[in-house]
Amino acid sequence: MGSSFFTGVKEALPDPIFQLMTAFKEDPRVDKVNLGVGLYQDESLQTPILKSVKAAEKYLLAHETTKEYLPISGDPGYVEGIEKLLFGKKEKHVCGLQAPGGTGSLRIGAEFLHETVGKDVLVPDPTWPNHVAVFKQCGYQIHRYPYYKNHRLYMEGILDALRKAPKRSVVVLHACCHNPTGADPSDAQWKEIEKVLVEKELFPFFDFAYQGLGRGIEEDAAVIRSLASQSIEFMVACSQSKNFGLYSERVGALFVHTASGKVVLSHLKRLARASYSNPPRHGAAIAAQILANAELHTMWRREVDAMRSRIMGLRTALVTALQEKQKGHDFSFLLPRVGMFCFLGLKEAQVEKLRKDHGIYMAAEGRINLAGLTLQNVPKVATSICSVLREIS
Repeated sequence: MGSSFFTGVKEALPDPIFQLMTAFKEDPRVDKVNLGVGLYQDESLQTPILKSVKAAEKYLLAHETTKEYLPISGDPGYVEGIEKLLFGKKEKHVCGLQAPGGTGSLRIGAEFLHETVGKDVLVPDPTWPNHVAVFKQCGYQIHRYPYYKNHRLYMEGILDALRKAPKRSVVVLHACCHNPTGADPSDAQWKEIEKVLVEKELFPFFDFAYQGLGRGIEEDAAVIRSLASQSIEFMVACSQSKNFGLYSERVGALFVHTASGKVVLSHLKRLARASYSNPPRHGAAIAAQILANAELHTMWRREVDAMRSRIMGLRTALVTALQEKQKGHDFSFLLPRVGMFCFLGLKEAQVEKLRKDHGIYMAAEGRINLAGLTLQNVPKVATSICSVLREIS
């Protein structure tokens, strides 16, 4: 083949988390531990298919009659069911559409807000890395606002950054279970943030990927419902990967709380059509069936409660083990965290030594997924962390 049109194009850097997953799979050690991957796992370290999902699939297998395209806005039953799950009821001033997962929802929302609201976006520091990638691809000027300091939510930094933000900036917020820190504002702190958002004419864009895995299905939606009750305009990108276990089905939705819903939805559909045309059917049909069937809905809520309970129990077990093995080192800052993720407060060199010497994998900044722990491997993990803390200060 002759000269290439792509001569001079440099290879893109691999995604760090997927690169970590590959390294873990290639590690031959039998006692290795993966605390990096963003998946819920059970005590046998499997990502289970929920019983409610299996039951819904059984129903669909017997009753589904077509595989024709969905409308651009997706499965109406799914969109309405998720709207009620997020907002607590069918909201008069909410429009929404199904999209391919949380990332697809974020992308469509980001494109629309870039066209209409402004070119500046504030993202938490730290945040899920794909937030920066999505908004950068849409052409935004990226601003970072300080979120976490000295093992706690940095409210002073958050409020100060919001007050100084350019007017009509988009502000990315985690509705619950902040990734990567697990540090969420209290209800009172959310009220403070809400006040500044309104006063400074900023547009809130919530990423809501973990409903039910923090404090509870209703509790985790508190800030969404609070803003809706005040008639404030905002946007929510949600995902059913974690709380329904539908990772590979790419099930997500985008909702906008606005009095201009009909006009806004027309443009969201325009952008969706030019991006992926229409969303996939199967996963949305599963979620819709679960939410519409009282028995399955109850079963699903119990399964979410069980996942949350397991995560909470593992957090307590890890802190207890760390405190026992490293006297004088305070790990209690981990206890108030919520959701699957938290920061251990480790340096990159310590994280690297944990991987090389102990087969414990986590993100470079020391973020761990508690669902990668089991009651059996907690002692090894705690012993290894404390050993590394003593070797590298």
